[in-house]
Amino acid sequence: MNAEEMWQAFPDKKADDTYLAWQYGCAQDKLAQLTLQGTKTATASSYPVYKAENEPVPAVGDYSIILDSQNQAVCIIQTTQIDIVPFYQVDEEQAYLEGEGDRTLTYWREVHRTFFESEMQSIHQKFTEDMLVVCERFKIVYPKS
Repeated sequence: MNAEEMWQAFPDKKADDTYLAWQYGCAQDKLAQLTLQGTKTATASSYPVYKAENEPVPAVGDYSIILDSQNQAVCIIQTTQIDIVPFYQVDEEQAYLEGEGDRTLTYWREVHRTFFESEMQSIHQKFTEDMLVVCERFKIVYPKS
């Protein structure tokens, strides 16, 4: 099922609701499955990338359709909280809610440092511990378990 088909099947949308369809930056299938299972209820992204690409930062109430590596729709999420903090201030709760690895802050920092270094290079900037991170929390709204 593609994103538009999933959106049409979603019974709780209002006429003026919209969505973004996207994949996680790496390990798309694994992270999409963690989301579908309810293990992953948060994600983090680079604020400077949003600015460089003139993209809006997610907002509370936004809908997203999570795609797998084949661009197939896995689930619909709704943003419940947004915090923008420096990388060094991302906390244990955010790391745990992201559901990756052993769910510790140490693991989170290790894998996200590598990811953000690559992302920052793509916009000709350098990663620092002060780089702002968009910490997004969400709930699955479709399919309901």
